[in-house]
Amino acid sequence: MNAHLYLRASTKDQDAHRAKKLLETFAAAQGLDVAGIYSENISGTKLERPELMRLLDTASPGEILLCESVDRLSRLSQADWETLKGTIKAKGLRLVVADLPTSWQMATDGIAGEVMRVINDMLIELMQTMARLDQAKRVERITQGLEKKRAEEPDWKPVGKGKNAKLWKSIKETLAKHPTMNADEVAKLVGCGVATIYRVKRELKA
Repeated sequence: MNAHLYLRASTKDQDAHRAKKLLETFAAAQGLDVAGIYSENISGTKLERPELMRLLDTASPGEILLCESVDRLSRLSQADWETLKGTIKAKGLRLVVADLPTSWQMATDGIAGEVMRVINDMLIELMQTMARLDQAKRVERITQGLEKKRAEEPDWKPVGKGKNAKLWKSIKETLAKHPTMNADEVAKLVGCGVATIYRVKRELKA
């Protein structure tokens, strides 16, 4: 059976490829053939992720969407999570989470299979909720910290996170030299996340 590996990290400081070897080893142990690897550095709170969307477009019914943990796939709002679940189901994909045994050790027939599927669905929902709440707490702590800083220093303003000018220049030059390359190929060539390539492309189109 084919498996599509989804790797995600939230920032450039976190390497989305960290879990690649783990998932490849896991797939081999389960007798799965790796049909594709989709890696990106982007927030799990965003539904529209280039590599996740590419996986969903590429994968065929009956194949597996494999990720390391639920929070690598989703820190989405409940509404966006329902949308993603609906898309996965509509595509006929099976979600397998490496650190959630019920997603890959399920009985498939009879009452036992139905019970395990219900338990698995409940555990995935619980883990998604915990990931979403953890994200909300992070945002709340950041907001509180900013409010405290502003109260202590009324004239203080946060310094925005600027783009890496050298990297963006390299990406633009690469896109110009290799117009037929897709975003994933350009990202690997210059050594950055695919999301950055899409941001540069949007700027070039503007």
